[in-house]
Amino acid sequence: MATIKDVANLANVSTATVSRVLNNNGYVNIDTRKHVKAAITQLNYRPNDIARSLYKGSSRIIALFVPDIMNPFFPELARAVEDVTKKHQYTFVLCNTDDNPEKAKAYLEALQQKSVDGFIIVSSNLEPKHLGHIDVPVVALDRIVSDKLSSVTIKNRESARVATQYLKDAGCQRIAHICGPDFAVNTMERLKGYLDVVKEEKWFLSSYVVCGEYNYEMTISITKELLVNHPEIDGIFAANDLMGISVLKAAEKLGIKVPGQLAVVGFDGIAMAETATPSLTTIQQPIYQIGAQAAHLLLEHINHPNSEIQQLKLDTKLVVRDST
Repeated sequence: MATIKDVANLANVSTATVSRVLNNNGYVNIDTRKHVKAAITQLNYRPNDIARSLYKGSSRIIALFVPDIMNPFFPELARAVEDVTKKHQYTFVLCNTDDNPEKAKAYLEALQQKSVDGFIIVSSNLEPKHLGHIDVPVVALDRIVSDKLSSVTIKNRESARVATQYLKDAGCQRIAHICGPDFAVNTMERLKGYLDVVKEEKWFLSSYVVCGEYNYEMTISITKELLVNHPEIDGIFAANDLMGISVLKAAEKLGIKVPGQLAVVGFDGIAMAETATPSLTTIQQPIYQIGAQAAHLLLEHINHPNSEIQQLKLDTKLVVRDST
């Protein structure tokens, strides 16, 4: 593999001159620059990115942490982050943490050693103390980690209220809720929105709320149990689309017709929700916009370290489909 010294020898210049050409800084006359570029092409020379990052204190690498790469919501989010960072000549690294703080901390340590320029983090259990030693910008995405970090989220409680009220207005008499893990901030906010609508109803039972952990297989199982124990339930609001699709599958296994006997609303607006059978009514997040906004925020903090903290909350919309 060719080195910078090999390029300098072939072009008959110093390594400092080659470095100035590579980094496009400092004066190099036109003829010399042509000779250096010709030597680079002839030797197929590629700069050592690690060495350059150590020299510049920047790797032009941005990392995105997501809790579950199997949930289609996160690849859709990642696509937006990748598009924006690539446009600004950054390399994008995707890290799946399994919502495990130890795994996330290990990624943080490893990537800091590679001089990563910034992090976008989707996490429900990373605390500010875990990020105190991070000396590059961090933006929280989908879930707020700290009021000292910029973040991009949506109006979870209000959106959940819209979903539940829609089921009520559609004629549902007994509405249940499948929530996410209790350590997730968005789980609690969506649960509050559901309760805002139903908690004063005479029919409401605490057993109408069950936890699906944002997990497809688990939600099929707990939904079947819920519907067997409470056959009177005629509406379910699931806290994400993946669980909403699980509800459709559980109903099919039990021979319950959707929407004839059971109406179902999800949350997120992933592409899979539209292709489900029946297609899933959902609270649609502006997924691409969320990811893009987070990427732009991070780039702003990288380029302007003293820029102010911003906590953005984006709107959602109800998309009515066949499941209701």
